[in-house]
Amino acid sequence: MKDNAFLQRRADSFLRMIRRAQRGRLKIYLGYGAGVGKTYQMLLEGHQLKAEGIDAVVGLVETHGRVDTAKLVEGLEVVPRRREEYRGVILEEMDVDAVLDRKPQVALIDELAHTNAPGSRNPKRYQDVQDILASGIHVITTLNIQHIESLYDTVEKEVHVKVRERLPDTVIAEADEIVNVDLTPEDLQKRLKEGKIYPPDRIQTALANFFRDSNLETLRELTLRELAAQIDMRRREQVTEEETATPDQVMVCLSSRGPNSETLLRYASRLAGRLNRNWYAVYVQTSSEAPTVVDSQTQRILSGTLTLAKQLGAIVFTYKGEDIPDTILRFAKEYRVGHIVIGSPGPVPFLKRLQGRKNVVEQLIDKARGMTVVVLDTRGYEKAVDEREPEPASGLAAQISAAGSVHHPALIDLLSSRRIVVWDQPVPKEVVVRSLLESANDNGIGDYDTILIELLKREQSSSTFFNEGVAFPHIRLEGLKAPIISMGIAKQGVSDVATDQPVKLVFLILCPKDAPDLQVRLLALVSRAAQNRNLLQDLLAATNGEHAFAAVRRWETPSDR
Repeated sequence: MKDNAFLQRRADSFLRMIRRAQRGRLKIYLGYGAGVGKTYQMLLEGHQLKAEGIDAVVGLVETHGRVDTAKLVEGLEVVPRRREEYRGVILEEMDVDAVLDRKPQVALIDELAHTNAPGSRNPKRYQDVQDILASGIHVITTLNIQHIESLYDTVEKEVHVKVRERLPDTVIAEADEIVNVDLTPEDLQKRLKEGKIYPPDRIQTALANFFRDSNLETLRELTLRELAAQIDMRRREQVTEEETATPDQVMVCLSSRGPNSETLLRYASRLAGRLNRNWYAVYVQTSSEAPTVVDSQTQRILSGTLTLAKQLGAIVFTYKGEDIPDTILRFAKEYRVGHIVIGSPGPVPFLKRLQGRKNVVEQLIDKARGMTVVVLDTRGYEKAVDEREPEPASGLAAQISAAGSVHHPALIDLLSSRRIVVWDQPVPKEVVVRSLLESANDNGIGDYDTILIELLKREQSSSTFFNEGVAFPHIRLEGLKAPIISMGIAKQGVSDVATDQPVKLVFLILCPKDAPDLQVRLLALVSRAAQNRNLLQDLLAATNGEHAFAAVRRWETPSDR
């Protein structure tokens, strides 16, 4: 386990952070299994914060009968739990409303991936935590590595465990600090044998199953690799020197009933994370898969797949086209894709094979130029993702603008209060696009009618109103000097778009024709903004463009982050 001096320094670091911050900050104690000491370290930090004069309370801690952990709860204020009866059984959950009413500076909340009882404020505890953070309360929490969504297939293959409670990778990416609580497998097994993790009647079963040497070593390695990946991602985001290399985004190809689409998405998510790239989940809808043609079961499967893609951090697109390989490659060219991830193709009938017919993957490999096509074997569920480190692509994406090369475009520099439109009532899609284009025309964008026709035509063939509550219509324009972004807030949703979750936030992105790299950057920027729960709540609460722009400014102000 980490020595006390090191943990003291990490606690001091978070203490300085919360004193500077104006909004809630998230710290995660990450471990590879039960009993490594995550909750213990969280409670130790709670006591230190209290000694420093910080108002820290226990929102929820699970002691699991561990005496040492229970002793550490003593001396800390504990917010009473909410009791709920479900099918004759009394269940206890964190009382989120009570924590919000109490409004401490810091809340200690255990087991971030926990699934709440029916009738709770949110289905998952991480959503409770996001609500608490949005109110300005800092949160310290705990998490085991196997609960990260993108690692599900790897954990099932290597550890032979189906992890039911999982959380999106975006939750980890948004954490302000992650601390690895480490313990050697030998020491963890010793603690288990001494009865410090589970009661005596569960020890031998645990040792024979989950707590085997090979399992613990695998999970420990995954934890260290995840921590290294997070550190590397944050380091690259802070790069200040100019970068001029060609971008190399990751794209995963989805079908309505493709086998193991979840495996494809998890692989693409981790590949994009290692390469520090944006990534896209693209569904090509042929006429035979139109919503009016496919059955309700297929629609549910597709909807679930696209929801998972968004949770994993993808920018989701649906394209209409009959020539699937051609549509995929056109998308890849426009969005600067370097890695195409696709599942195993279906067999080509013998007669068609004799006629020279090729499957989608073979056509992609034949036609792709300068791209890597990754084909995952998704035919058998037992064949999971290969978790070897991919070779990193060279360089980072360059951003081009009229003013020269900059790295992290800011929304407040491309947006203004005049370019934000708020609707209190349901609004049709065409009205949204028209209004946002009109608001973007304040400094001249060219022929308004022609641009509107092109935007609507593009939306017909490749809708961006498919992102679980968010849409990103975009176009590159000849003669445009600098990029422009307009934002629409439809509090009651876009009325004529059929999605499981109403589209309430729309970003219109206009880019210079000769700056495709910049379009990629801006899509990533608005996607990141749309996934921030704090910002989304502030935007939906805004009554006008000035209030909404102030919310974006707070989100992007460096001193607030």
